[in-house]
Amino acid sequence: MALQAGGREDAPILTVSAAAELAGMHPQTLRQYDRLGIVEPQRTRGRGRRYTLRDVALLREVQRLSQEEGINLAGIKRILDLQRELAQVRSELDNLRSVVDPGHRVFAAGPTGDVVALPRGTRVRRVTTTNGGALVLWRPREY
Repeated sequence: MALQAGGREDAPILTVSAAAELAGMHPQTLRQYDRLGIVEPQRTRGRGRRYTLRDVALLREVQRLSQEEGINLAGIKRILDLQRELAQVRSELDNLRSVVDPGHRVFAAGPTGDVVALPRGTRVRRVTTTNGGALVLWRPREY
């Protein structure tokens, strides 16, 4: 598709009417999908809807599922929710796999407090209380 904002398909650049035209739908259909939580556009400060090219692709998929597969809107919403959840779980699994990878032996706390694995030979920047960090050591109890 030629219409892109800086090459990003997740830039909220399309109004309801423009997104509806690209998706081959009536603007009121997009508003209804937003109310149902099927495709949720970003909002401007004035609460106007702004769609991305990714949203338009999703709208086309909703239309395909409805017209070609005969799935009702509740079923489509459930499918889309499950697809989002699956993507999140796959991302978490990839992170866990990187931790288990034998090439990773050093673990550190990431900026969000999560444990992250570092490749061998990577030096960790020392954290002190003067730059806002803290160091916590943990040893498992012996029973």
